[in-house]
Amino acid sequence: MPTLSVILITRNEEANLADCLNSLGDLATQIVVVDTGSTDETLKIATAFGATISQPADWPGFGPQKNRALDLATSEWVLSLDADERLTPELRAEIQIAIAHPHQQTCFAIPRSSWYCGRFMRHSGWTPDYVNRLFLRGTARFSDDLVHEQLISSATHGKPIGKLKQPMLHYSFMNAAQVQQKMQRYSTAAAEQAFARGKKSSPQKAILHGAWTFIRTYILQAGFLDGSQGFSLAISNMQGTYYRYMKLWHLNQQETASKGTPPV
Repeated sequence: MPTLSVILITRNEEANLADCLNSLGDLATQIVVVDTGSTDETLKIATAFGATISQPADWPGFGPQKNRALDLATSEWVLSLDADERLTPELRAEIQIAIAHPHQQTCFAIPRSSWYCGRFMRHSGWTPDYVNRLFLRGTARFSDDLVHEQLISSATHGKPIGKLKQPMLHYSFMNAAQVQQKMQRYSTAAAEQAFARGKKSSPQKAILHGAWTFIRTYILQAGFLDGSQGFSLAISNMQGTYYRYMKLWHLNQQETASKGTPPV
């Protein structure tokens, strides 16, 4: 059977990590955890599972941090997970078959079933949600994005990325407080990333993009079929987009002020 390294990046994930690692069963040959300043029991849990642990002093963003974890992987195949994700027995079996008989494919996408404040979402742009996570080591790297990083496969032998059928369970948002915390953190990172790329914004753009995000999530992507959670998700998506553009505008304003030019 081919060997498999499971890689994760963590920060204060004691509420999730044990369940995530338990869901691996005997699938992983190696577990790699790259941690950013955890002050809870995260490292103790990782140690109990025999993980290879690294604690860099800095935080370079999600993409570079995942590449640090990837650089510590030693197995033939790599599976990248987040601490709030779980494998089912059916998915474990499908992964074993995929890496044993890849049919020249070097990368596989896994569908996710994501939880939002009380239910797994079936619409709202969250289903189907394929993520490229399983790949032959040496054929893929993560993008250098601060947030919303992507796995970039460099070799597919002329074949499209494979798709597994069994979903991975993603416990992304357990309550409203977590929604707000993640929205603020991700909107800040996205604004900083856009600013570094020379993007511009304005309050008008923030309002228009926020409104469009709500329409897309709730109406075009049938969020209304997800009940009250669908409406709540559309609202939080709208807020996240609005804050991202407003935070970018503030960064633009600060740059203008530092150059001595009157702000717009």
